[in-house]
Order: sequence, then C-alpha cells, then structure tokens
Amino acid sequence: MTIHWCGTGLSAIPGLRRLIEAGYPVTVWNRSTEKARVAVGDLTGDIRGFDMDTLGAALVPGDVVVSMLPVDWHVPLATLCLEGGAHFVSSSYISPEMRALDGAARAAGLRLVNEIGLDPGIDHLMAHHLVADYRASGACDSANELSFLSYCGGVPKHPNPFRYKFSWSPLGVLKALRSPSRSIRDFTELKVARPWDAITRYDAPLPAPESFEVYPNRDSLPFIAEYRFDPDWNIRDFVRGTLRLNGWSEAWRDVFAEIETLEGEAGEARLREMSEQFWQENAYAEGEPDRVVLCVDLKAVRGGKTVWHKSYVMDAWGDARGTAMARLVSVPVSLAVCSVLAREIPAGVSAAPHDPRLVACYLAEVDRLAQHLQVVDHL
Repeated sequence: MTIHWCGTGLSAIPGLRRLIEAGYPVTVWNRSTEKARVAVGDLTGDIRGFDMDTLGAALVPGDVVVSMLPVDWHVPLATLCLEGGAHFVSSSYISPEMRALDGAARAAGLRLVNEIGLDPGIDHLMAHHLVADYRASGACDSANELSFLSYCGGVPKHPNPFRYKFSWSPLGVLKALRSPSRSIRDFTELKVARPWDAITRYDAPLPAPESFEVYPNRDSLPFIAEYRFDPDWNIRDFVRGTLRLNGWSEAWRDVFAEIETLEGEAGEARLREMSEQFWQENAYAEGEPDRVVLCVDLKAVRGGKTVWHKSYVMDAWGDARGTAMARLVSVPVSLAVCSVLAREIPAGVSAAPHDPRLVACYLAEVDRLAQHLQVVDHL
C-alpha cells in the first residue's frame, strides 16, 4: 500500500509531513520536483514529477491517491483510481461529475472521499456534532423552528486597509465573487446573484466577542440532507457562508463594481491582471500570521422561545508551525487518508464523515491545530 500525494502547494504541506513522519509509505508527486524537495525533501526522497500516465502505472490495488491539485484534476484522478483499484481523497467540494462515480466506487469497494479540508471539511464535522447533540436532547421536536448558520473565513491576523490578504493566487477569490448562492432566510429560499448583494453582520461568540461581515456562499440547500436534518424539521434559516473582516465590503467596493462589468475572454484576462496586482499588493509577508475564524450555529425556537442553542467556534492563526490555513486544510485530509486505510469510511463517494466516533476523533485533532476551539451553549 502506498499513499500517492499529488501537489505540494502552500496548503498541502502540514498534512503531507504528518503522514510521512508517522511512517506511512508516501510517494510525493508534483509538477516541480524541486519545489517538492524544498517542502518535504528532509523527510523523503520518493518525489516524482506528476504525470497521469506515470501515476497510473504506479498504482496497485489498495493504494490511496490524494489530490491537492486544482479542482479540474480531481475527477480524472478519481477515475484513474477506479481503473487501478485505488482510493481517493481531496478537500474540494463534490462536483456532479464526482458524484456520478459513486455507483462504480461502491461496486468496486473503493472510497472516494472529498470535502475534508477546512471549508468544506471541519465545518461539516462541527455541523454533524451539533445536529447529533440536538437530536439527543430533550428539546428536539418537529414543531421547533430551526436556524442553522455556518460561516468561515481566512482573514489577516493584523488587518490591512484592503481588509484581506492572500496566501495564494487571488484568482480563485475573484472568480468566487461572480458565483450565485442559494440559502434559506425566514422560511424562504433566497437566491443571490452576487455576494455583495447579501452582506450582513454576524457577531461571533469568540472569547472576546467580535463582529464580522458575512454572505451566503454557493448552494446551501443540499447540505440540509448532508447534515441529517429530518425531512419534517421546520427550517427558518439555513445558510453556509463566507466571513470577512468588518470594512471588507467598503474596501472592495470598486472591485465589485468592475467585476460586474467583466465578460468573455477580455473579462477573464482582466481578472488575471487584477489577481496579479492583488498578489503583489496584498500577499502575506514572510512569517506574517494569517487567521481563520469558523463558526457553526444551530438554534431551536418554539413558541417564540429559544429551547436549544449551541455554537461550535474556532479561531486559529499562523504561528511557528506555519499558517493556520495550511494546517486546517491539509491535516484533516491526512486524517481521512488514515480512516480510508483503516476502512472506517464506507465505499462510494462521500464527504467528511458523520460517524460520531470519527467526528470526535477529527475534532480532537483540530483542537490541537487551533488556538481556540469551543462549543458555546447559549442557554
């Protein structure tokens, strides 16, 4: 059995090093072997130039392929795994094309695990914990009105005028700003064409309470079933979204206005140009700490009175171990690899596990990665 770890970008290293240091047989694949050697060359010499054909030839049944490559590579790599009898792990959202591989993976007894990074990933674990806790409580009742909120964001530990800093190419952030979202607000489906049309304030229950700007992200609705909500539960609010520092929307106002006008190839070219400019002007300096804030909240109200209300809250920042973002994205990936090898995750296409034992195990590890992790009982 070999773990084939593909990609050694900034967000990949802590999880990769964790597996190698634990003694797992790991082959590292990267387009630039030189960059990979800088990242993990002190731990392993098994570093190879990434190539699909070469990787496919190296696979044997029972291996695990980890993709920390751009999202376009995930489905081709998962398909390669099905052909070679290998398992697959990534931190990215499950695409329809990935979901379509579920039947073949189940039939072959292979595990294709996704959404096990930070967001998506740790947020899923927190949601599973809160929903299970609520179910087990005496307050659980289909007559309750439920509000579920999940907000996550990487923000600078030391705020800058732009109210944001980049630890990798800003292009992905800019493209995400052009994406619509779908959520539930006041019992009604809310569709938003652009994030800046739905920015609201969120008071995070941190040890020192702090206010942030938040907005819905992607399509929240499929996660109602993913988080094991009963079909007859009365959902007032259900929002998965992005968290930003206060003042972000004002600092980015001109960016929003320009993005709205961009179309076609010329628009894509301008996005790349903006990305390069932002990278030059607002990248993290060497050793400068980043920060990640994640809050997942579930509240039940009956007859106008709150009968159950808890939040899972995390605050983490860069330190001597490196960036918070890298730790919180890649270490959960490494945990999923270990669970796949231990056959603790069922065959098929799946997201972060909902098994209570694994949720507790993974969150205990997150507690060691973050400076603050707490379940807040608001009653």
